[in-house]
Amino acid sequence: MITPNPRATLLAASLLLTGCGSEAAQPPVHAPMRQAPAPEITLDPAPQQLPGLGPKTWAEVPTDARQAVVVTGSGKDSSRSTVVLYERTDAGWEPGEEWPAHNALRGWTGHHRSGDLRSPIGVFGLTDAGGRLRDPGTRLPYDHGVGFTATGTGFEGEPLAGSFDYVIAVNYNRKPGTTPLDWTRPLGAGRGGGIWLHVDHDGPTQGCVSIAKQHMKALLLALDPDKKPVVVMGDAKSLAR
Repeated sequence: MITPNPRATLLAASLLLTGCGSEAAQPPVHAPMRQAPAPEITLDPAPQQLPGLGPKTWAEVPTDARQAVVVTGSGKDSSRSTVVLYERTDAGWEPGEEWPAHNALRGWTGHHRSGDLRSPIGVFGLTDAGGRLRDPGTRLPYDHGVGFTATGTGFEGEPLAGSFDYVIAVNYNRKPGTTPLDWTRPLGAGRGGGIWLHVDHDGPTQGCVSIAKQHMKALLLALDPDKKPVVVMGDAKSLAR
């Protein structure tokens, strides 16, 4: 009779416990535990029209526009707003990052007049850009020169220097396809003009919309003339009509 070797018995037991034994000394095979199927994740589809816009405003957005800068004012008389760039894809309108912004000191108006210190409400093309700084690489026509030098102080005593480092002309009462410095006023001088998207100076504007310098640069790099970009701007209540 063969007397078992205690050390060999201990080693075999150890291998079985660790799952490292030979085929002749494998532990019993158990059927794998059935796992519940992972829940399906349904992503919300992109909106088929720009959020926050009512039928009247939406009807003004050109059907061929595939980029829209939506400026939403906090209130009709507020100088605070937000800016979001939307891109239209096959799935719908995809939003970008939301940026804080300033608009005119007295808020918004549907009938802008020169010197009323309100930003015009509406949907306008974005075709031309420029600035005191060199072209950062935008696909929009870009006019670079000292004519974009800003001086003086704003309504809250803040310096205006650098405000026009980057600008995008809003096609309100202007001739598209020209430098933002072109002062042609098709509706007449009394209806104002010179409405731009430009660098924020930490205070209300006279009629423009302003965002941080890095956001202006990002916007210039993103806008593509082939996508027929527009700006949709106004206080939230007006845009919802």
